[in-house]
Amino acid sequence: MQVKYGRGYMTKMESGSGDGRKTSHRVDKRNIHERKAIMFKKILIPTDGSPVAAKAVKAGLELAHEIGATVVVYYGLDPMPAPYYGDGYTVDARAIADIERCARGIGEKVLAKISKAAKAAGVTCSGVIDKPATPYDGIIAAAKKAKCDVIFMSSHGRRGLASLVLGSVTNKVLSHSKIPVLVYR
Repeated sequence: MQVKYGRGYMTKMESGSGDGRKTSHRVDKRNIHERKAIMFKKILIPTDGSPVAAKAVKAGLELAHEIGATVVVYYGLDPMPAPYYGDGYTVDARAIADIERCARGIGEKVLAKISKAAKAAGVTCSGVIDKPATPYDGIIAAAKKAKCDVIFMSSHGRRGLASLVLGSVTNKVLSHSKIPVLVYR
């Protein structure tokens, strides 16, 4: 039962205790939205530009909008190992630099598209492009550096032998991160 007192600031709540007795208490309803604590204020959303990651980015932006959080989008570049060919010859350093420049350009396009979607959703967004030793290390390091409260990422959903052979960045982030991780499937 609810009873209003004065200007509607207080509500009387009655509840039964199971033995026939009723208890009542008052609840202050003023500024209920101001008192609501936001659990996550800054969300890291890693992406590789794939369709699966794009779905997680969209869901992560929706979550950020709902809770009033800001977003940091992370795009990790794959390291380019210098391949060796017979007799110790390597690929030309300029060719590797061109490939890395192209990969960075793709990452910038992905981040620009996400930034545009974030702006349309009313979410403050920044982007980070990095070249980590491993993808999961890069994700965790980016979250720490940006002081994110949570990592919101997709899972490609590989199971069985495929997950064992190919590994899972999501599983490695889950097992190594000290920051909470939300996995979107």
